[in-house]
Amino acid sequence: MKLLTEEHKNNVLQSMMDLLNERKEQIIKANQKDLNQFTGEDQALYDRLIVNSDKVDDMIRAVREVKEQEDPVGKIISDNTLPNGLDMVNKTAPFGTIMIIYESRPDVTIEAAVLAFKANNKILLKGGKEAHHSNEELVDCWHKALESNQLDKEWIQYLKMDREATQEFLKAPDQPLDLIVPRGGERLIQFVKQHATCAVLVSGRGNNFAYVAPDADMEKAIPVIVNAKTNKISGCNALDKILIDTNHPQLEQVSRDIEKALVQHKISIVASDELLPMLETDQAISNDNLWFEEFLARKAAIGTVDGLEDAINLINNYSGGHSNIILTESDQAAAQFMEQVDSAAVYHNASTRFTDGGQMGVGAELAISTDKLHHRGPLGLKQLVTNKYYVSGNGQVRQ
Repeated sequence: MKLLTEEHKNNVLQSMMDLLNERKEQIIKANQKDLNQFTGEDQALYDRLIVNSDKVDDMIRAVREVKEQEDPVGKIISDNTLPNGLDMVNKTAPFGTIMIIYESRPDVTIEAAVLAFKANNKILLKGGKEAHHSNEELVDCWHKALESNQLDKEWIQYLKMDREATQEFLKAPDQPLDLIVPRGGERLIQFVKQHATCAVLVSGRGNNFAYVAPDADMEKAIPVIVNAKTNKISGCNALDKILIDTNHPQLEQVSRDIEKALVQHKISIVASDELLPMLETDQAISNDNLWFEEFLARKAAIGTVDGLEDAINLINNYSGGHSNIILTESDQAAAQFMEQVDSAAVYHNASTRFTDGGQMGVGAELAISTDKLHHRGPLGLKQLVTNKYYVSGNGQVRQ
């Protein structure tokens, strides 16, 4: 795709903001069709599907924030003249074509497209069938914004494919494809990694843990745990597992207090065998597979660990590598935890709900990457470029 000027791209984004505002009621009506046809039992999926007036306002805000950010393309990373006279400039450059596969959330149709487009990439949007009417309405807005600024609507494409067609497309795409971002559960990620023939950047599952150290200040810890679990049940940054150190001097009381606080917010508790006699719940953790599970539900698991190293090892074994917390008054223990826990974000006495582009100062995000190559954490505008070397000479040859 040709490089567009920042002014040209921003004009498209201004048109898009105007259209979202003008067609707010149409967007909400289209979404209502999706809500009416929703037949699943997954409450988190349903919650992510909803588009109301506030959600459209959030879409407009996301476009505005990206419009106001500096164009990330063509920025000089390094500029050197070698002893042989070669001028070697390394600059940021677009990826080319990005495909994002996602479920339920119509706002991704806005955030993914605005970020990809401002970074001068073409984007292919593969949304879930449960959000079909919402996505079609939003993509139509994008196409009108592009065409009103003399640009081809091929910059932003909406793919209507079933699972088999998607599999064939991944194996043999009908156009150049440079990067795929699967944004969903473990099954979706594995499906894409199995069939894709280009780079895949994983927006991983959550399954986030909180470790309650023996010296944790429970007046801080309990509100953090409750917020991380209940602020947004369907968020990939929501808390699922709580590990209480067996060396805590008030193990039984702390366990009960955590359970009580969560139950007051209608969270069901499952617990390890050693904690069951101390708690009200009679739901036991039946097997180790539960520790791998991302709940996305009003459910939390509570277990024990024996010391900091045990907590670190257990989290690294089971978590999704997204966001994990240590609750302690020891800066030394916090530093060890944050250095050794292998996740995109690590927290000391703060909620995992801050793992979010807006909260982290990135703005709109394409996804939260749990990969280690290219970028880890929120994928914002600056992260949707790669780099290219521009080498200028005067007839130099290598000896």
